[in-house]
Amino acid sequence: MQHILGLTRRCVEDYHMIAPGDRIAVGVSGGKDSMMTLAALARLQKFYPIPFTLEAITLEMGMPGMDFSPVAELCEKLEVPYTRLEVPVYQIVFEERREKNPCSLCAKMRRGSLNTALTERGIHKIALGHHYDDAIETLMMNLLFEGRIGSFQPVTYLDRTGVTQIRPLLYCHEDEIARTVEKLHLPVVHNSCPADGSSRRQEVKELIADLEQRYPDIKQKLFGSMQRYPLYGWNLEAEER
Repeated sequence: MQHILGLTRRCVEDYHMIAPGDRIAVGVSGGKDSMMTLAALARLQKFYPIPFTLEAITLEMGMPGMDFSPVAELCEKLEVPYTRLEVPVYQIVFEERREKNPCSLCAKMRRGSLNTALTERGIHKIALGHHYDDAIETLMMNLLFEGRIGSFQPVTYLDRTGVTQIRPLLYCHEDEIARTVEKLHLPVVHNSCPADGSSRRQEVKELIADLEQRYPDIKQKLFGSMQRYPLYGWNLEAEER
């Protein structure tokens, strides 16, 4: 946890993710990444020199068999307020529309519902669980499938809603997160989405893993290229100025 916490704090400071008095929501899907984001920020809150408050929000999308009660228990233990909102994503995407490529519509509905929930509560900053590997995979997906060089930003301001997204786990590798979540016995909720494991992202994840066998430092080079290029929002020198 200390290693994850160190990387989280460095990322937060490199990209000035937290300002004094921030009220930050964590989007908790129940997966390992969002659970680690919640646990890391709850721990960081205890000693970080810039004061901020934290709360957790889960969108219950109607996926069968997903129980968020253990997440509620963890939030109570961490003294983090927890809100669960029911959104009929599964019903619309899989039962009514029967989308052949459901991920795009699902993501759009989740973003809209989450932004609405934040606006209603007067929250203007949300922490998402995207990590080091997610950034690299997104870069590769945009290059391979859209013919453009790009990825999400460490800090994204959504001018239509006034919400700022931060990604404090961006320096954390996926395997590090998985090991830490297991060691801390964080309550991961199994994803019962029918499309889980069969998406284009999974294809790219497997492609990168294959390339890594031959070029062990490929992830480091790809991630570094985003900061050196730099992609919009990734330039550390600009952040320092």
